[in-house]
Amino acid sequence: MDHHVSTLPNYRRDDVDAHPPLLSPGYRSTVLRAPSQPLVYLPQRLTEVTGPLLGEGRLGPLDHDLTRQHDGEPLGQRIIVHGRVHDGDGRPVPHTLVEIWQANAAGRYRHAVDNWAAPLDPHFDGVGRVRTDERGRYRFVTVQPGAYPWRNHDNAWRPAHIHFSLFGRAFTQRLVTQMYFPGDPLFFQDPVLNSIPDPAARQRLIARYDHATTRPEWALAYEFDIVLRGRESTPFEDGDDDE
Repeated sequence: MDHHVSTLPNYRRDDVDAHPPLLSPGYRSTVLRAPSQPLVYLPQRLTEVTGPLLGEGRLGPLDHDLTRQHDGEPLGQRIIVHGRVHDGDGRPVPHTLVEIWQANAAGRYRHAVDNWAAPLDPHFDGVGRVRTDERGRYRFVTVQPGAYPWRNHDNAWRPAHIHFSLFGRAFTQRLVTQMYFPGDPLFFQDPVLNSIPDPAARQRLIARYDHATTRPEWALAYEFDIVLRGRESTPFEDGDDDE
């Protein structure tokens, strides 16, 4: 572990206040996967930047609505999650592929290695995708995810969150982040969120409750804008987080 710490300056992100370092000792799995040597730049070749393309044909009609992907309806509080993707100058980023994945209402992922004592929901896979429109807007319908234990430290629980992945023109152009919910009492002990040095940057990962977009007697709503660069950029991960 000390060896990793000694090489930390070699692979910190450029914006060390807004983005977490690749090595955050409080987040134990980064100690295992963070590079111990300076990074080596590998330029992308023509085949990597030209394909595969992410067009409309890769989206299913219900990919954006995680509550209608099965014959039955999933358990949990329905929520609408929407927002804009834009750059540091406020310009929208249209036609970018936005993917999400999350735990179900009981805090369990539909994944082979997730076997903690919470029920699986046969009507919920927890995966969605959509492309932003001309104004950079996206919209998902899903259920509120639950918290879950994850053995990072004593009595460790992850706050409720939704993972976001944004693609550019090809699969090699990818950014990954997480959205949290306002007022979660587990923020204080979550090393993933707290690995971001700047408290203001951490706040940019917390969605805003949007009462105007709620559907009466049907769903709550949250707004989560994603800023790709600039002083107000959304903190991003290294793309390998599965928690």
